[in-house]
Amino acid sequence: MSTLTQDQIASHDEHHHGAPKGIMRWILTTNHKDIGTLYLWFSFIMFLTGGAMAMVIRAELFQPGLQLVEPNFFNQMTTVHGLIMVFGAVMPAFTGLANWLIPMMIGAPDMALPRMNNWSFWILPFAFTILLSSLFMEGGGPNFGWTFYAPLSTTYSPDSTALFVFSIHIMGISSIMGAINVIVTIVNLRAPGMTWMKLPLFVWTWLITAFLLIAVMPVLAGAVTMVLTDKFFGTSFFEAAGGGDPVMFQHIFWFFGHPEVYIMILPSFGIISAIVPAFSRKPLFGYASMVYATASIAILSFLVWAHHMFTTGMPVFAELFFMYCTMLIAVPTGVKVFNWVATMWRGSLSFETPMLFAVAFIILFTIGGFSGLMLAITPADFQYHDTYFVVAHFHYVLVTGAIFSIMAAAYYWLPKWTGHMYSERLGQWHFWCSVISVNVLFFPMHFLGLAGMPRRIPDYSIQFADVNQIVSIGGFAFGLSQLIFLVLVIKCIRGGEKAPAKPWEGSEGLEWTLPSPAPYHSFTTPPEVK
Repeated sequence: MSTLTQDQIASHDEHHHGAPKGIMRWILTTNHKDIGTLYLWFSFIMFLTGGAMAMVIRAELFQPGLQLVEPNFFNQMTTVHGLIMVFGAVMPAFTGLANWLIPMMIGAPDMALPRMNNWSFWILPFAFTILLSSLFMEGGGPNFGWTFYAPLSTTYSPDSTALFVFSIHIMGISSIMGAINVIVTIVNLRAPGMTWMKLPLFVWTWLITAFLLIAVMPVLAGAVTMVLTDKFFGTSFFEAAGGGDPVMFQHIFWFFGHPEVYIMILPSFGIISAIVPAFSRKPLFGYASMVYATASIAILSFLVWAHHMFTTGMPVFAELFFMYCTMLIAVPTGVKVFNWVATMWRGSLSFETPMLFAVAFIILFTIGGFSGLMLAITPADFQYHDTYFVVAHFHYVLVTGAIFSIMAAAYYWLPKWTGHMYSERLGQWHFWCSVISVNVLFFPMHFLGLAGMPRRIPDYSIQFADVNQIVSIGGFAFGLSQLIFLVLVIKCIRGGEKAPAKPWEGSEGLEWTLPSPAPYHSFTTPPEVK
């Protein structure tokens, strides 16, 4: 496979995709790189939108009492913040990275189903427009938490619930189409000689993620459809008076929701497995064990859903089963962490911005993992459940986990995407502002939770006031830090120092993310152009 220049890439894209110029080029494009770019920009816009809602939440919680917003609007903010961050920021960002990188990593000319690829992106902006427009309806938007537990989402919810359900269906359709595309591309379009155990780990993690998506998205569709019919069509799936069961809703939701949590972190593992060897100038330690660990995490993710439900009154046997399965899932996760550390051990390390985010990911994601282990212990969970300890746990996994890995990926591949080097100085500023503020934001939440402060409540007892002020200051600092990233990306796209063919000093390490030294990180000549 030969390495292409930026000009050759552009002419190849034009020749093969014949896309029109201007705005129609972006609307009609079937080019995986264009669609990846659209996904990434969309996810960043959603990240800032969801972040603005988080700022409303933290401003209200800056001091006890009700200052800025009505409790009902506060509940709408917590709900829509969660939905936007999960379905609008994290998942589309990973899908954008998959679109950009998977064809190049496996030597494919494009994604296998390019027109479906275009369709799966363009329905997303409509889904989120519908979701956000529900906030302006009479009675307000969804106010029942992003997990939309019945009967809050059925008996007591506003009429805008119908819009919420519709938008969730569209997001699910988009995810399923994206997942089908990833699987077909990886199975059918690998270059000759690219055997399964030579796939880059990012490709492996996305392949496994795609199977998870196809397995669980229909479960979510079923849950929201039952919510819709309970609310508007007189069924009683979750209505005890009609013979239904509200706890059944939690079982259905979390059977989707727990694999979904792993959908949002598995591609991160692939990203970190590409970046750490590159900046350690060493092959990845334990490639095969990483593949098996990823697969075992995916399988176990279907056996742990009820750890979200210990307080619903399960039989002791069920509590023990879900407790032990949850603890077991820490083993393959630990294998990955040890492999990354072993890769860095005695390597020739350098700490450019991608590596800084990758190291921060390893340390902070591990903290999120340990607090998850604490929540796995059934009697302890009775104390922690529905407190800020849970909020601290899953934000360490999703912000310093998923979002930090997406940032690391953006810095790592920006030179390849744009042909320009980003400003390393701005990147370092972004990293240090982010990593300090994110810990000021989320670490004290552990103490709030252990002291008994409930989550999703706009008011709180006076003894929590000082810690909440610190948390809110961290929140605003973290939000502002992301504007540095926005400036950096725009500057990088508009120009700057031209990126060399191998952007990272000593980048021969890049070729060691595979067992065989195939330079898949370069733009590769698709088979039919050779």
